[in-house]
Amino acid sequence: MLDEFSRRVKELRVARQWSLDDLAKASGVSRSMISQIERGEANPTLAVTLRMARGFGLSLSALVEETGRASSIAVIRAGDRAHDFRHDADVQIRTLSPLEMEKDIEIYEVKLGAAGVLRSAAHFEGTREFLQVEAGKVRVESGGDGEALGKGDSASYRADVPHAIVNVGKGAATVMLVVVYR
Repeated sequence: MLDEFSRRVKELRVARQWSLDDLAKASGVSRSMISQIERGEANPTLAVTLRMARGFGLSLSALVEETGRASSIAVIRAGDRAHDFRHDADVQIRTLSPLEMEKDIEIYEVKLGAAGVLRSAAHFEGTREFLQVEAGKVRVESGGDGEALGKGDSASYRADVPHAIVNVGKGAATVMLVVVYR
């Protein structure tokens, strides 16, 4: 599916006779990210995909539309590394929501190593995150507020301000994260 999306972005850009810089200016997505997407080396977040759709003057569904799709069920396999959004020693983020979702929502599995921290800049105005702790202990920070959470706890918080998920336990922590754009 990433290959189809990569081809679609490049086809739309070339059809408009746009350079990578032209699409970057129209969408607000960096030239390097667009290049990585077109080469199939990056799996864009829903926010990036939405910006690109708006840059082309399309709806999100029109941009990610798949032709000849055999099934109405989109599956993301557990071992599919194409859905790894970030993977380093401290933080692993796996995208669980398909790009073709027509809602402005993203779903992630986030694994934080010991002392791992996921800091995020403010998202679009009105954005909220919902988090459930699957394993370990974390501290959620949003704006100037913070709350400690343990296994089974959940929280909802503003994500249109700087925010963070901090592993405060002794071992690894895993959380399920839902980002809702309004």
